[in-house]
Amino acid sequence: MLLGLALALPLVHAKEEPSSLAILGTIEDVEIANEGIVLEARLDTGATSSSLNALNKEKFERDGEEWIRFDVIDPDDEDAYITLERPVERNVRIRRHSGESQERPVILMEFCIGDQRIKGDTTLIDRTNLTYQALIGRAHLADHILVDSGAEHTHRPNCGDDDS
Repeated sequence: MLLGLALALPLVHAKEEPSSLAILGTIEDVEIANEGIVLEARLDTGATSSSLNALNKEKFERDGEEWIRFDVIDPDDEDAYITLERPVERNVRIRRHSGESQERPVILMEFCIGDQRIKGDTTLIDRTNLTYQALIGRAHLADHILVDSGAEHTHRPNCGDDDS
């Protein structure tokens, strides 16, 4: 009877065939595209959006638009910072597990993950007390990457740039 029921159910297909998706581990080095900054990141299928460790955040206006200037910890010298600037796409309110909510700026960030250049929304938050400076969520992973929960550091960022 179960076999008959199984045969009667429609097949569910993923958006992309698994063989066309890159398979990476839960911890990978990712590059902030066009910056040459390589950070160790957690690829987290349980998180909807990506987040980046951003310190000393300062919003400002440029050409009538809201921008943000922030620092990331230099991966080659943990006592140094690298300053980045990006336009603010929007601000979101995130409800934390404790029930508290927190407002975070969202920027469009392009990462090189394995051999994939993927652009997506990224929240800026102080992740200093967390193990990884970047968390890559489903918004960046979907249709590009499958995550092997038993693997780490499977691919270096290599998106064809001269400096990666």
